Amino acid sequence: MSESVTLPALGESVTEGTVTRWLKQVGDQVEVDEPLLEVSTDKVDTEIPSPVAGVVEEILVQEDETVEVGTALVRIGDGSGSGDAPAQAAPEPEEAEPAPVQSSPEPAPRQVQQDEPEEDAEAGASYAEAGASYAEPAPEQEMAQPQQAAQPQQAAQPQQAAQPQQAEQPPLAEEATNSVETEVGRDSGPAAAPTTPPTPAQPAPVQSTASPSQPAEQQAAAAPQQQPAAPAHQGGGAHAAAPYVTPIVRKLAHDRGVDLASISGSGVGGRIRKEDVLAAAEAKPQAAAPAAAAPREKAQPSALRGTTVKMSRLRKVVAERAVVSMQSTAQLTTVVEADVTAVANLRDRVKGEFQSKTGQKLSFLPFFALAAVEALQQYPIINATVDGDSIVYPDTENLSIAVDTERGLLTPVVRNAGALSIAELAGQIADLAARTRENKLKPDELAGGTFTLTNTGSRGALFDTPLVFLPQVAILGTGTVQRVPRIVKTADGGESIAIRSSVYLALSYDHRIVDGADAARFLTAVRQRLEEGDFTDALGI
Repeated sequence: MSESVTLPALGESVTEGTVTRWLKQVGDQVEVDEPLLEVSTDKVDTEIPSPVAGVVEEILVQEDETVEVGTALVRIGDGSGSGDAPAQAAPEPEEAEPAPVQSSPEPAPRQVQQDEPEEDAEAGASYAEAGASYAEPAPEQEMAQPQQAAQPQQAAQPQQAAQPQQAEQPPLAEEATNSVETEVGRDSGPAAAPTTPPTPAQPAPVQSTASPSQPAEQQAAAAPQQQPAAPAHQGGGAHAAAPYVTPIVRKLAHDRGVDLASISGSGVGGRIRKEDVLAAAEAKPQAAAPAAAAPREKAQPSALRGTTVKMSRLRKVVAERAVVSMQSTAQLTTVVEADVTAVANLRDRVKGEFQSKTGQKLSFLPFFALAAVEALQQYPIINATVDGDSIVYPDTENLSIAVDTERGLLTPVVRNAGALSIAELAGQIADLAARTRENKLKPDELAGGTFTLTNTGSRGALFDTPLVFLPQVAILGTGTVQRVPRIVKTADGGESIAIRSSVYLALSYDHRIVDGADAARFLTAVRQRLEEGDFTDALGI
């Protein structure tokens, strides 16, 4: 009994999607809610989970194909319709007849490399890592194979050499992937072919340590020599059947210096999750502490140097929208500088209490967001949208937050931001940013924004000229908060130089409906709200 999985509706106005990556292949076992494939739309890239459990019998839509909502993507059943199912049950370790077919164990490692579908152009930096990890088992196999081939020379009867091989088989039989055939073939080849030893001289030293008149002792001595080879083969199988690792988790592991091969995933099917990487990173500094005084290592160049990769669908959509926005609007930018010393002092006083009560770290961003939405209520032209030759003034402030991801820039929406406290803004911004980077957003969470806030200061920029995307008419960029000397008034009316916390606020806007005076009034309102620093009642804790 098979069931088809169709492309679901991925949000309002989304009618089609492009299959960018299959996470399961024909013959693979899949559980309920386990990710099957990745789909890209003009709004978001997302994973499609399996609604049923079973075996993937047929993939109906290939990668890079675009289909309508409701189109059947894959058939999942009990495995009776899968072309790979008979092949998985075929190898039997007890049979000695297939041994002559595999005249040499050398093709097995090459087959493992060819069968790997793990990475695509969007994760190009991981190709070198994947190639290195899949090639590692080869030297171990070459060392283990002469030991296995030498054992039949010691035995007086063929069945004595077959018994250690059967003891190794149960761990390999538990591998539920297509690489099982490769691993079984690799183990059975040398052990079942006693007529092809590597060299005539090698069995002599081995035979001198065993007595031909004592078969039981000979079998017991042969087993320990063959058992060490099993972990090497199983290690190769683990690489071949390694769970899919998202680009975000891979990047996080790279940034934290965590080896993904050393982590046991806690997700579905052993999938490595962000929490697994963070837990491994927290345990790492204790071992790395003695090396803290080592000289700084030279930064390694990116693996993307000298390569050509295909532009992702998301990158194409962002590029097209950016060009259309620039060609359809008259954009310019106005910049002011704000003294946020009062905000910095308040933040320092309450950040401990804030985190204990909300579970969120208190940054400057929710203060900027609150000051911006309050100013939008005073100057709604900055919050307006363009509809043909009409100006639409929304009755809410839906704040789009620019989030930097490995796939590109995305802007999830905090709805009705004007009614939220700083704690609520901080919580929603953190939640949306995390789910955006983990590719867990719903498509509707990227639609409906009326004004955008981008924190370019999080990467150290003083300010920039952010780009307005239609149908919005403005976007506010906040720079990094820095300590600078400034002239301040003293209590006696004089002036002095003091160290203050300062930030640049850059507003880009559509000059078709927003004048420079409108932009200046809006920025002045934001600056005054921040410089007053009276946010105690708005903290929400």
